[in-house]
Amino acid sequence: MLNIIITSIFVEDQDKALKFYTETLGFMKKHDVPSGAHRWITLVSSDKEEATELLLEPNVHPAAKEYQQKLMDDGIPVTMFGVADIQKEYSRLVEKGVRFTMEPTKMGDIQIAVFDDTCGNLIQIIQQD
Repeated sequence: MLNIIITSIFVEDQDKALKFYTETLGFMKKHDVPSGAHRWITLVSSDKEEATELLLEPNVHPAAKEYQQKLMDDGIPVTMFGVADIQKEYSRLVEKGVRFTMEPTKMGDIQIAVFDDTCGNLIQIIQQD
């Protein structure tokens, strides 16, 4: 059986992304290894060190830059993170200066919100009831 061990998102600046994803969002750095002109930086949830890793992939390829920009322009989140209490997480992130493009919104059995990660992406958070 296949397992998802790493998923990635393109970021405009790896240092800025690392700071935002660890200090603002609360993820934990798992790997930070030099890789040519860039680094292999992965993060995990602070309470799940052996879970799927998030790779902060530099968007140096023209196709990656175009893909990232088109998703941003169209308001499409690049990924989704789960939360236990969306209103509490929304309030916590707003207090840290995070800019939301969609406040918590109920859609059937779920609630979602979308924020700008300051690194070229929109990120969706979801609370499943």
